[in-house]
Amino acid sequence: MILALETSCDETAAAVFDPARGLVGEWVHSQIVLHGRYGGVVPDLATREHLRTVGPLLERAKEVTDDFRAVTSLAVTHGPGLAGCLAIGTAAAKSLALALKCPLSGVNHLRGHAFSPFIALHAEAPAEFEKKFSALLPHLGLIVSGGNTLLFRLDVSRGISVISSTRDDAAGEALDKGAKLLGLGYPGGPLIEQEAARGKPDAYDFPRGIGPRSELDFSFSGLKTSLRYLLEKMSPEEIKTRMPDLCASYQQAVIDALVRKTTGALSQQSYASIGLSGGVANNRSLRAAMEKLASKQGLPVMIAQPKHTGDNAGMIAFAAWADPHATANPDFSTLKIEPSLPLA
Repeated sequence: MILALETSCDETAAAVFDPARGLVGEWVHSQIVLHGRYGGVVPDLATREHLRTVGPLLERAKEVTDDFRAVTSLAVTHGPGLAGCLAIGTAAAKSLALALKCPLSGVNHLRGHAFSPFIALHAEAPAEFEKKFSALLPHLGLIVSGGNTLLFRLDVSRGISVISSTRDDAAGEALDKGAKLLGLGYPGGPLIEQEAARGKPDAYDFPRGIGPRSELDFSFSGLKTSLRYLLEKMSPEEIKTRMPDLCASYQQAVIDALVRKTTGALSQQSYASIGLSGGVANNRSLRAAMEKLASKQGLPVMIAQPKHTGDNAGMIAFAAWADPHATANPDFSTLKIEPSLPLA
C-alpha cells in the first residue's frame, strides 16, 4: 500500500492506495473557514494548521493499514506550492519513511492533477486498468485551478508535455478576483457559480481571452479589468439586483475561453481522449461544457471526481503508482521541496 500526504497550500490531506483495490482511505482537513476571514490564504496560518492536523490524519491512516504494517511505500507532494506548507508534509513523510524503513516518492502536485481523472477508471476494474488506460492515450488534459491553467499532452509512454499555459491570471484566480470585485467573499469560484445558477450567461458581453484559435495560451486579466470597469458604472443597488446575471456572464466568459483553447489544441494534434482536472474542474457548467465538446469531437472525456479536483492526497498516492516520473527512492534524504515546480 502507498501512504500519501498533501500539504501544498490550504488543505491537509492523507490517503492510502492499494494497487489491487484502489483508494482504501482518504482524509482531508480544509482550512477554508480559517482563511475566509482574511479573504485569501495566509501562508503562515496555513503552515501552522498543517502542523496541527497532519498528526491526527496519520492516525486515521494508521487504522486502515494495520498500524502502518501494510504500508510498502510513501509519497508526498514536494511542489509546487507554499514553501512552509510543503515543508510540513515532506518533514512528516521523511520521518515516517525513516521509522517504517520504506521508500519515499516526491510527487509533483500538478502531475497529480494530470493523472487524477483516471482514478475512477482504476476503481472500476483495477485488473483491467492498464489496458483501458493505454486505449485513452495520447490524452489532452486541461488543468484549471487557482494557480494554474494549462493544456498538456499525456503520451503513450506516460510522458507529459505542456502545450499552453496562462500569460497572466489563472482561471481560478480570475474567478476569485471577480468575486472580490463583486463583494462575494472567499473562495470566489463556488460563490460565483452559486449566483450564476440564477442568472443569464449572455446578459453581459465580457472578453474571451486573446488571439486566434491557433494561439493556445490563456489570458484572463482583461476579463477581470472589464468587470471592474463595468461595476464602476453601476450603482450598488443595480449590482445587487443584477448579481446573478453578472456572475453567469463572467463565469461563461471563463468557460468559453477554456473550451475555445481546448478546441484549438484538438485541431492541431490527434488525441484518444480529453481530460479535465484541478479545483475549478468542480464547476458544474465547465464540466458540462467539456462533456459537450468531447461528444462533438467523438472522444471519451475523463473528468476528475469532485473529491479529487481540489488539493487531495488521493491523487498524490495514485500518481505515485501510475506516473513513472514519481519513483520511490529508498534514499529520501535528497528529497527537497520545490515551490515553483513546473508540470513538465
